[in-house]
Amino acid sequence: MPEVELSAGTIEYQDTGGTGPTIVFLHGLAMDGRLWRHVLPGLREEYRCVLPTLPLGAHRQPMHPDADLSLTGHARIIAEFLERLNLTAATLCFIDWGGAQPMIAAGLTDRVARLVLCACEAFENYPPGIPGRMAALSAKLPGGLRIMRRTLLIRPLRQLPFTFGTMSKRGVPDKLMREWLAPLARPEIRRDLAKYAGHARQARAASLAATEKLPSFEGPVLVVWAVEDRLMPREHGRRLADIFPQGRLVEIADSYTLITEDQPAELTRHIREFLAAT
Repeated sequence: MPEVELSAGTIEYQDTGGTGPTIVFLHGLAMDGRLWRHVLPGLREEYRCVLPTLPLGAHRQPMHPDADLSLTGHARIIAEFLERLNLTAATLCFIDWGGAQPMIAAGLTDRVARLVLCACEAFENYPPGIPGRMAALSAKLPGGLRIMRRTLLIRPLRQLPFTFGTMSKRGVPDKLMREWLAPLARPEIRRDLAKYAGHARQARAASLAATEKLPSFEGPVLVVWAVEDRLMPREHGRRLADIFPQGRLVEIADSYTLITEDQPAELTRHIREFLAAT
């Protein structure tokens, strides 16, 4: 897997290459770009798809001990990643994680032409639901992230509503889940995740403050929401789409938050139509 050295540390990424327009796919806690594995086949022939692994718990390369891994710090990581790879006029796709808001608020979207926001953290829903609050609590308690990792490794426990059960109706394959959780066995990776997830109160305040700046992003924005989502309130999809000057909302049935797992073909279709129209 290629990698790039940023101010915060080494970031690994997947790059399909090609000369087409660039799409950058982002992910949430304890995941990596493979969250989009069912979407890529329908896009990679026409678009250059780039999938960085952010330092959110499933990363294999620990960040520098002094790295800023706050919500805004992650926004700077994405912006620097775009700069180092010389990616311009990119489409950024977010799911679950609300990283777009701090990027816009900090004026870090010069290289971003479009946004796709899929069932993500927004407004006062930070961290989202009981699973989000449990992750934040685990990051603050001594040994909490070790316990969280061991809990998620056990499939019946992972399917409980307060862990991962409300993320996907169909569930993430056990092998992939184990690979995502493997890096958290290392203390330096737990340190990185704790620097982000353990400061939920500050991140919530930053996210709410950033909401006021969202209308400043004038590019096209596709908001994709799951009708049955149990973590991201349905009304947040409409509110988010209405904030942007060029925002539009589509809703997808029979899915929870991880639309990439539950309805990837439908999501791919909407992304393709959005890109073709803009």
